[in-house]
Amino acid sequence: MYQLLGRIVANLSGMVKEAVERPDLVERALPFLPPDGRIRQIFICQTAPYFWLFVVNYLTFLTIFWIRFRCVAVADEGIYVLESTKFSGGAKPQSIVGVLPRQTKLGPVSGVWGEIELLGQRHWVHKRFHHLIDAADRDAGFDAPAPE
Repeated sequence: MYQLLGRIVANLSGMVKEAVERPDLVERALPFLPPDGRIRQIFICQTAPYFWLFVVNYLTFLTIFWIRFRCVAVADEGIYVLESTKFSGGAKPQSIVGVLPRQTKLGPVSGVWGEIELLGQRHWVHKRFHHLIDAADRDAGFDAPAPE
């Protein structure tokens, strides 16, 4: 317990501004990372094969069973894609779906709901998290996207 608390404090005190926006996500994602893992950026997203399916779910909640909610933690050693509970909207990770190499380019993203590809699936990311994707790509050595 004290070890996990120490990792949370170390992560929060040493992180860039972008990742600190959701310290609750950092706290919930840390148990799924290696013991020395340090989260740089973290955001939530949803899977949907087609945008219209995502929109129907957003408006009516009728397609909730076809949608997956994910938390994506970008750490120094990799990008961790975590499965979350449906009714948390992606904010409560439950298990690791996969790990991508840190040099994976996530963006660019644009629009209110930007589209990214993770683990061979389309994911939709709300605009409030787009700057985190841009920051993750910059940290990995990719050029900054052109302004919208």
